[in-house]
Amino acid sequence: MADPGLHPETPIHHKTQPLKQIAIDYTPDACTHCADSNTITVTFDHRGGARWRTPTRFLYGTFSSLIQCARGNTSGLNFNLYLSSLEGDKSQDEIDFEFLGKDMTIVQTNYYTEGTGNKEEIHDLGFNCSEGFHEYVIKWSKDLIEWFIDGKMVRRVERKEGEGFPNKPMYLYSSVWDASYIDEGRWTGKYVGCDVPYVCVYKDIHVPAESAVEG
Repeated sequence: MADPGLHPETPIHHKTQPLKQIAIDYTPDACTHCADSNTITVTFDHRGGARWRTPTRFLYGTFSSLIQCARGNTSGLNFNLYLSSLEGDKSQDEIDFEFLGKDMTIVQTNYYTEGTGNKEEIHDLGFNCSEGFHEYVIKWSKDLIEWFIDGKMVRRVERKEGEGFPNKPMYLYSSVWDASYIDEGRWTGKYVGCDVPYVCVYKDIHVPAESAVEG
């Protein structure tokens, strides 16, 4: 997908720039960041996983990354790229890409408004997301959310009159975690762990150039 930042007709909040800094919320020794190569790795092993995020929130914009999920038997794990107004806040706004370890040929999209989600959709990737890098893009505007994979739109949601829609400034997050306790393992599968360590790699990460919000 062409970089929206290269096109002058692009709305200002969809112009992008490479991600230069991150904050690591937990297990910093399981997450590496190289600003020069714009690459982040997250490892899941005996330490658990890790979660990184942008240092600032953004109000609307285009967010993208090339991602190669971990190889092997990843049952039980969740790999992701998502926006959230604040992780752990029960009234959060959120927009998700989530890879479910039980099947690495699918991805789930979802979004939340004021802590309410239940808008999941499953998409057939047409490839195994652990076998190479693919581009995942979220485009978020006041009245529209679009999800793209390798330049192809896979989902589009427009704001409807009288219904909630994500409008809080949001961080870009990513994590690898054991989600096998959710729904008795039916969501991501039961954790097996026979191929530890599991390493998920993100590169060429881009965030909005001019829509950062302080605080």
